[in-house]
Amino acid sequence: MNAAVVETPADSQADKLRIRIDPMPEAPALTPQKYYRLPWTLNDNGISWLEVTDACNLTCEGCYRPHIDNHKSLEQIAEELAVFKSQRKSDCMSLAGGDPLVHPQIVEIVRMVREGGWKPIVNTNGLALSRKLLHKLKEAGASGFTFHIDTTQVRKDSKAETEAEHNALRTRFAQMVAEEGGLTCSFNQTVSVNTLDQVKDTMKWALEHPDIVHTVVFILFRSPSLTGDFEFYANGEPITSYDNYDDSPWGGDSLIEARHVVAKIREVDPEFEPSAYLGGTVDPKSTKWLIGARMASKKRGFGYVSPKYMEYLQMGHHLFKGTWLSYSTPKLLERGKSTTALFSLLDPGMRKIGKRFIRAMGHDEASFRDKLHMQTFTIIQPVDLMADGRANMCDGCPDMTVYNGQLYWSCRLEEIKSHGCFMQAVPREQQKGVQQQDS
Repeated sequence: MNAAVVETPADSQADKLRIRIDPMPEAPALTPQKYYRLPWTLNDNGISWLEVTDACNLTCEGCYRPHIDNHKSLEQIAEELAVFKSQRKSDCMSLAGGDPLVHPQIVEIVRMVREGGWKPIVNTNGLALSRKLLHKLKEAGASGFTFHIDTTQVRKDSKAETEAEHNALRTRFAQMVAEEGGLTCSFNQTVSVNTLDQVKDTMKWALEHPDIVHTVVFILFRSPSLTGDFEFYANGEPITSYDNYDDSPWGGDSLIEARHVVAKIREVDPEFEPSAYLGGTVDPKSTKWLIGARMASKKRGFGYVSPKYMEYLQMGHHLFKGTWLSYSTPKLLERGKSTTALFSLLDPGMRKIGKRFIRAMGHDEASFRDKLHMQTFTIIQPVDLMADGRANMCDGCPDMTVYNGQLYWSCRLEEIKSHGCFMQAVPREQQKGVQQQDS
């Protein structure tokens, strides 16, 4: 990638430090200040991230976890849950890996998480999920499933080569979860510059299924070679191999940002409007987690909720439940009519949605018997390296995990395992200057 910093008199300092994306489709910049900044922090968050194994039954392009059969024991799981309990309050616990379903004691682990006071969300590629196991996991207390299905994978249950072709498999899993009942159903999709346009195909599919597809998450692909011309160090020593972060032709030759995905979504749904976000630790203009939620019946959509609604939702949940809300129950998600009616008293944005629904009933486009569902779309922009080498992480990261009794960013855990510290990026030109001064 030819990454260049283009300076103009109007550039802010953050703009000068940003790695430019070139070439890339036009996409309007996002303004984080328009949205509700989720109040999630290191020790009080909506989500925590429990890795139960590194083992996996699938290889995904860009995956940063080595596939090692090192299932954690129930004793280890209990120890890590105790760390979460003492250091971090959260609504949900994402069970991850690897693929958690290959852990032979996954049912017991789900039960432990539920008994600890969290909503267990199982993050899986779905290959090991049978209806029998699904039922056992629900009985143990599972709250929902997040399925990772995309073109980074070569799957034995799908010969799809495009995201549009994968929609049949996504539908099968969504229907399977819906038939079991009482569980949330979400889908993750990694997006690179090469698959950016295919976001539209997944979005079209999701809009047709607000009743069984509760959340879609688009995760932007990252690898060191795309971030700029850097040398990497750990503990003051140069790192010459990057075993933890493999480059992939699938990832293309350019970085994408959240704004590019927003632009593609709006080609399908021009009304798409985010309402909440998490910012970056370095760049104040970045949107590391960007969330938009719509109210829709199975027939049509009625608009996206406002930032004020998201604020009321978070504050109310923390006031009455003691945690910031992450995953709502399906029962709550399908109560869109009563939710809209209630919050219309406080929020003009929700009044607009309510008026649309009433007008639709007048034109026979909706019935009072129709359920109104809330469906969420999230865009995650992982770590970005600024031009000066600083890492722009998610501020209030939901995916913090435990390692050796400490909390770490799960996306960079392999750096801790390999080096005992996070890698430091130094611009190659800067390093050459230092070497020339020393010589």
